[in-house]
Amino acid sequence: MSMAEITLPAAPLTLEGAAVLHQFFRVRWPEWKALGRDARAEIAAEAEQALGTMENTAVYTILGHKGDIMLLHFRPSFDALKCAELRLAQLRLADYLEPAGSFLSVVELGLYDSSISLYKDLAQKGVAPHSPEWNAAVEEVLARQRKAMQSRLYPQIPPQRYVCFYPMDRKRGEERNFYTVPIAERGRMMREHGLVGRRYAGEVQQIISGSMGLDDWEWGVDLFADDPLAFKKLIYEMRFDEVSAVYALFGSFRIGMRIPAAALGTLLAGELPR
Repeated sequence: MSMAEITLPAAPLTLEGAAVLHQFFRVRWPEWKALGRDARAEIAAEAEQALGTMENTAVYTILGHKGDIMLLHFRPSFDALKCAELRLAQLRLADYLEPAGSFLSVVELGLYDSSISLYKDLAQKGVAPHSPEWNAAVEEVLARQRKAMQSRLYPQIPPQRYVCFYPMDRKRGEERNFYTVPIAERGRMMREHGLVGRRYAGEVQQIISGSMGLDDWEWGVDLFADDPLAFKKLIYEMRFDEVSAVYALFGSFRIGMRIPAAALGTLLAGELPR
């Protein structure tokens, strides 16, 4: 059978790693400011101590009207995420925070090139998709990739001062549907898309998390940089590549500035920690 006659499976392989939870809050400022100074200090100190002992949790102050505080948690499992969520809900500070949204996802690495190469090889050998032999070959590739990509699948939250978070989808409408495009063509577009990001490797660190079946969007994107203008330049340039220009839908963008957990009280006192 020639390659022109072979129909490859539509879905590329993916690797999944850390469970990710973004929590967005607004401070109930009138109620908070109505407390005495000593009470505010005690409540802030309790929260600082709790957040300071939570490994791979970062605190950000959000710019603009979309919230005041973002908490970003990376954990090895969803159970561990829930434990973090429950622990924070027991703090006295929680009484003065109003949820302004959340986003649940899992760190994801897409394997378009590896998938296409493997699918073609198996198809040429006459191996039926999803047969035991096919599944064994797929798991062998995934196991090898998991080992090689372990640090990317379970990363530490990058230390840069600024974060840009946004959710996104690929279009599934009547005129443009990314999921009806053949896998080889999607792979080409994603390779071209990735080339833009690589040019910003020294300025912006990117973590993509998959949220299909977990939240209202298909992916979450976290960009980390010390210069927030790098977000504007990178995202603007990416808008011109085909997969973004034709097939991308974007949710609400949030920009945060990272603060030490020990400086939460300073933020709640109306000062920007450094």
